[in-house]
Amino acid sequence: MRILHVIDTLSPASGGPPEAVRQLVLAYEREVARASIEVVCLDRPDAPFLSDIACPVHALGQSILGRFAFSPRLWRWLHCHAGRFDIIVMNGIWSFPDIAVRSAARNAGVPYGVFVHGALDPWFNRKYPFKRLKKWLYWPIQYTALRDAAAVFFTTDIERDLAKDSFRPNKWTSVVVPYGIVDLGDTAEDAARQIDKFQAIVPALRGRSFLLFMGRIHEKKGCDLLLQAFGRVAAVNPDLDLVIAGSSRDGLQSKLQAQAARFGIASRVHWPGMIRGDLKWGALRACQAFVLPSHQENFGISVVEALCAGRPVLISNQVNIWPDVKADGVGLVDDDTLAGTERLLQRWFQLGSLEREEMARRARPCFLARYTMNKTASLIYELFAPENDRSRSGRLAG
Repeated sequence: MRILHVIDTLSPASGGPPEAVRQLVLAYEREVARASIEVVCLDRPDAPFLSDIACPVHALGQSILGRFAFSPRLWRWLHCHAGRFDIIVMNGIWSFPDIAVRSAARNAGVPYGVFVHGALDPWFNRKYPFKRLKKWLYWPIQYTALRDAAAVFFTTDIERDLAKDSFRPNKWTSVVVPYGIVDLGDTAEDAARQIDKFQAIVPALRGRSFLLFMGRIHEKKGCDLLLQAFGRVAAVNPDLDLVIAGSSRDGLQSKLQAQAARFGIASRVHWPGMIRGDLKWGALRACQAFVLPSHQENFGISVVEALCAGRPVLISNQVNIWPDVKADGVGLVDDDTLAGTERLLQRWFQLGSLEREEMARRARPCFLARYTMNKTASLIYELFAPENDRSRSGRLAG
């Protein structure tokens, strides 16, 4: 089966959706031998982050109109090539590629699916009322792309249910898929090498324990809450540091660094920037626990990466996989407020070493049972395999 994934950018700086596509490409390759994958995006063809993707990538160049990603070139490419594929999967909404995918897929008689990636969470409407007005005006166009999709993919039941509260009408074919990352199966020698690589770029952490935040440095992620909460408890935990790793587009990192200086903890907060590959895994394996006090997270790939590395997670109850974390005993959960984040840290500090070790021991089994992307690739294949055409509609409706 020939599968095309469409996304506006594969840049790691854009967070979860690009990483999800990368992981799906690996999962198709390992799990679904009969699947042939291609990706089309609006990045520059010479973008360095495209070099390590193990499938054909059609990079069509920069779009027009910023985040709306208007691209006549994408429109033409999709209408020319859509017929080559058995399914088209759009990653993300609220942009021109949605419109282009719907038009090209319907014109070619090819079914398509849409990964919403949390973009229908009501939190965005509450946080950005002006943007909500713009989205409401755009909704008649966006809605048709969802309504006509063979499947609208959600990564948790919570995400699926919240999506119904954002805009109306809201009738589409919802499919909740297992989600996560591909398990690379690293050895103990790999882990030691990764930790050494990470400590080489942050030498001040050698011999010190630290908590890790890793993701976009954005107000949605609650990094400001984490920094303030750490500032309040730092004095009673003098041997613990904090790492905030990620990219910042709107100057938030500079503001947070200034706050750290005011709190007197600047020397204990480290900013290695966006880290990938061995550096990322080294940070995850070396940290005491991973922290994400996010205000909205439809899934949380970084949380799953921490579990894969065998690390406990401290998260807010707005990270939609929090019920799994709590049920499996692999971390702590609290409110996405300053008080909640401070409680999260204090509760972690109050745990005994044996309790922390037990959480860490359960982390990787939790990942293997719930969050391997191989299951996602298999499900997409099974839903849309050509030999299953006659029963597809019934299975999707179920």
